Amino acid sequence: MTDSSGLIFVSHAGHDGQWAEWVAWHLREAGYEIELDLWHWRTGEDFVKKMNEALERASAVVALFSPQYFAPGRYTEEEWTAAVAGRDRFVPLVVEPLEVGQLPAILRPRIRRELHDLEEATALEALLEAVRGREIPTTSPSFPGKAGKESRGGKRTGSSAQQSLQPRFPSDLHDPTVWDVRQRGRNPHFTGRDEIIEKVRVGLLGERRSAVRVLHGPGGVGKTQLALEYAHRFAGQYDLVWWIDAEQVEQVPTRYAELAARVDVAKPDAGAEVNAQYALEYLRTTDRWLIVLDNAEDPRQLRTWLPEGPGHVLITARDPAWNKIVPGLALGVFSREESIAYLNRQLPTLSDRTADALAEALGDLPLALAHAAGALSEGTPPEHYLQLLRTNTAELLNDGEVYNYPVSVAATVTIAADHLDADRPEAAALLRLAAFLGPEPIPTKWLVEARAALTSVPGDPNDIRWPRNALQPLAQYGLAVVEPDTFQVHRLTQAVVRHVTADQAGGPVQDVASLLALLDPGDPELPETWPEWASLTQHLTATLDAMIDRAELRPTYQKAARYLARNAQPEAAHALAEIMHEKWKASLGEDDPDTLRAAQLVGLALHDMEAYDEFLPTVEDLLERRLRVLGKDHPDTLSTTHDLGIALSEIGRYVESHAILKDVAARRQSTLGENHVEALNSVACSGVALWRLDLLDEAHHVLTDVLAQYRNAMHEEHPAALEASSYLGVVLSQLGRHDEALHVKTEVLALRQQLLGDRHTNTLRSSESLSNTLIDIGQYTAAEQLLRSTRTRVRDALGTNHRLYASVTLSLAEALARQGKTHDAQRLRASLKQKRSAKKRPR
Repeated sequence: MTDSSGLIFVSHAGHDGQWAEWVAWHLREAGYEIELDLWHWRTGEDFVKKMNEALERASAVVALFSPQYFAPGRYTEEEWTAAVAGRDRFVPLVVEPLEVGQLPAILRPRIRRELHDLEEATALEALLEAVRGREIPTTSPSFPGKAGKESRGGKRTGSSAQQSLQPRFPSDLHDPTVWDVRQRGRNPHFTGRDEIIEKVRVGLLGERRSAVRVLHGPGGVGKTQLALEYAHRFAGQYDLVWWIDAEQVEQVPTRYAELAARVDVAKPDAGAEVNAQYALEYLRTTDRWLIVLDNAEDPRQLRTWLPEGPGHVLITARDPAWNKIVPGLALGVFSREESIAYLNRQLPTLSDRTADALAEALGDLPLALAHAAGALSEGTPPEHYLQLLRTNTAELLNDGEVYNYPVSVAATVTIAADHLDADRPEAAALLRLAAFLGPEPIPTKWLVEARAALTSVPGDPNDIRWPRNALQPLAQYGLAVVEPDTFQVHRLTQAVVRHVTADQAGGPVQDVASLLALLDPGDPELPETWPEWASLTQHLTATLDAMIDRAELRPTYQKAARYLARNAQPEAAHALAEIMHEKWKASLGEDDPDTLRAAQLVGLALHDMEAYDEFLPTVEDLLERRLRVLGKDHPDTLSTTHDLGIALSEIGRYVESHAILKDVAARRQSTLGENHVEALNSVACSGVALWRLDLLDEAHHVLTDVLAQYRNAMHEEHPAALEASSYLGVVLSQLGRHDEALHVKTEVLALRQQLLGDRHTNTLRSSESLSNTLIDIGQYTAAEQLLRSTRTRVRDALGTNHRLYASVTLSLAEALARQGKTHDAQRLRASLKQKRSAKKRPR
């Protein structure tokens, strides 16, 4: 670039925000139009969309290279790859030394300028030369350096609020003149959180005066550590950084008075309150300052101590009520990637698998991860630590110290819970109840529906303030994350609460049972009920040990297992059904109706897992028991008879299968009614059995008739009707009626995508079946595109060892071969030789 007519997009990692601001400032001063996320993108906007729009508009991309820029998983990769595709539009600048191998091969030939370790004037010259050649600006901004107090204020130019104060050159020379963070050194183990820090920076830069941001979240998520990292990372942009421990409101004026003394505005004879006001007046007329109010727990009392003026205020708090006063950012637990990176940084020999197991057990809570890292570094074997977490959670988390944190993980919870017990008994009772549910979000509507049954919660069950009057204190004390529709208690908080209130467990446990028994999302066969079943099942499985033997919950557990199977989670369904069967067999007897229903659910899961060798004997044993206990025409016996027909079909015994299914269809229609969904299902399966016997015309007749009955009895979008339609499409294909087959299969796939999602096993099978019809009618390119997409989704959802993956791969090879791409087709077929042979599904 030799002129300043085009837009320059500054691409950077969040860690390098100071460099980005300095570069953008000086390019803007040199006459260029600049796009910088920190200045121009607002909180809540779509980051990816803004990035793509900026790349489209930009005539050049200035990329700030650093180790963080090339870290895996960052959006910076998308930025530089898109920019490199634009050839001359890419200007690389190195702002932090790169290690050997960090620079991608495609970028190595690019000439790049090194800005790190340069003096500001030299760095500025290098920047402008890299962007526009040898042309040097006629004037240069004064270098802030150590020039003394009067020059530290910074030059103001421009009208934009974001750019009203010149960013300083990132340098160790720019230490704040006034710096007091209460003996808190920079945490050498700080990991991740770049996105949040960048949002804080963007928010603070986006205000003209009195820029305030609050970081709020439960205890242990690292609010204080993040504020400390921000203060250290951006120290060079401030002349004054002052930390105030705000948990004790009465101590806040004292800290401001100390600040007044530090900046020489205090009056010796005045008290702390008066001198605190002098400090606030000083901040009102001075720029480049940062005030951190840490653990500011009472927004009503502390709002009068928020300074005004051209500086920044950063608040950390548990109470989300701060959001009503100032803009806030919710801070949660680490992402799994951040957890693993944190553990690996402190424990380099720890395997990713072990780190992942620790992160899962600790719920990705930063404080708990710090505790674990400390214990492991002092000699505790990881497997032993994980075992202790399972058996002695509270005691383990109460032992040991964490760097730069005043109390243990367990004490963080117990101190807050003690306050809650004293001040808000209804909230304390709700916390104890939630401790015996799962760590997943709990729908707040459950509390409304079950309030009359919650005998351990004090107060009037008809109080119109419920559950707000219990949830708000939980959020205020950082013991739960409260959203409009759900609230969530961290798994470690739950463990500590269960431990310290063990002698009071009877009431909460009974209330949990009553609550879960009252909930009924509906028929788990219907996809519209699955979101609520997903939430309920998480809590049913989390409370399995305490709840599995309760008679009132047995029907709910049975429905939950059926939901898991229908939602294409057969392994989870099998695990739950096996536990139910074993527990109930021991407590109720082998032939109890609930024990036998659990056995049928075991069989259903085995079928969906394609474990047909186990499925058949399970069904045969169950049928023998039900015939003996219930008789041949009981609905449960008929259901198992139907399953026997399915089991025989799956192992190739089609004649026997058809006879059984035809018979059970007639008996179900007689017993349950002609249009009962289970009767229609047996009729449809008898039609499928005819297809397997190659009796295509008869199969077509049966399936066409049963679909008409489905439409009359319910609706054609019912999952059972869609299954019958999918087989009708298969039969039409084999009859050579490809246009009709294409119509039916296209409609089934669209409905399954809408109802079940793209990754459900039935959707994936429909996708492959439609692709085969596209091959049949010569639309090879369309078939290839659909099969490639399907193969990727099968791999991600089911894995490469699933039979469907091999089947789709062979179909893709066929589509390629039909187009003359024989080498690609052979390569795909060869890739399956090391895997078990594929049993091709019907076309």
